[in-house]
Amino acid sequence: MGQAGKALRQVLETYGISQNQVAVKMGVGRSNVYRWVNEVRDPGAEMVLQLRDALQAINPEAGESFVKLYLGKDL
Repeated sequence: MGQAGKALRQVLETYGISQNQVAVKMGVGRSNVYRWVNEVRDPGAEMVLQLRDALQAINPEAGESFVKLYLGKDL
């Protein structure tokens, strides 16, 4: 599966953000976030942007870290 799930899992663990917090900010079901985190399903391009925005709203550093991890850039 894709890089987005791995990046999202790492960011959630690093910043202590719950899957539910992300789901609420995005207006999606927590099951969607669960599938991404556990690499059952990849988020589409639009969802990746919404993930970044949701993480940034929760913690600006988390949003930035997600983008860097997703793009494969060293932090």
